[in-house]
Amino acid sequence: MDLGIAGRKAIVCASSRGLGYACAKALAQAGCEVVINGRNQEQLGAAAAELKKTTGAKIVAVTADVASPEGQKALFAACPEPDILINNNAGPPPRDFRELDRQKLLDGVTANMVVAIELTQKVIDPMVARKFGRIVNITSGSVKMPLAGLDLSSGARAGLTAFLAGVARSVAAANVTINFMLPGVFATDRLRTYLETMAKKKGLSAEAALAERVATVPARRVGQPDEFGATCAFLCSAQAGYITGQNILIDGGAFPGAF
Repeated sequence: MDLGIAGRKAIVCASSRGLGYACAKALAQAGCEVVINGRNQEQLGAAAAELKKTTGAKIVAVTADVASPEGQKALFAACPEPDILINNNAGPPPRDFRELDRQKLLDGVTANMVVAIELTQKVIDPMVARKFGRIVNITSGSVKMPLAGLDLSSGARAGLTAFLAGVARSVAAANVTINFMLPGVFATDRLRTYLETMAKKKGLSAEAALAERVATVPARRVGQPDEFGATCAFLCSAQAGYITGQNILIDGGAFPGAF
């Protein structure tokens, strides 16, 4: 399917690896010019080189922490008026909520809620003026099905979801959409970190911890990042203009609900 976004400009945050990288790859394959971002310059450079090689698209790498004003400035210097914004940021490490002091709480809310709102504020009016915009926020399946230990991540991302739900309706008439992607168990570094924590806590091997986690997924496997990226690219497509304010669960059927 031609997604109708060739030539569009996209910013994909936290995209040197994992789900962010998969989204950048899918958008590049659709013909977008893509700005990718990360804090590790070497890793980001390797990701940019690979994307250029495999997609032939224009890829610009911006090494920056988008949680900082300087990082956001660098991002928009590379792409002043993106047509597509993919908000993504690493979540805080798994912790018992009793271990969270005020600073850890504030840091988690800033990284997983405030930053996405700030970036959305910067792109929304130009998108409305051009009558095209696609904003996708990568949150987590734990927003709908909380996991103990990921309380800060779940809470901050649920806050982002509620905050932008109203904004989505306010710009829908201008062909600007805001949606949320809620990944379940995917083959990423974050999954590995989570499994290592759970394995240590339960006295299991990493393989046993993975098997235990996969057993909760009706599909009986972990998701592949490219599956996630393809869904993201469709939400950014010309054909997806009637989808907005939605939470798209991609979890192999793990959430036990009909709605």
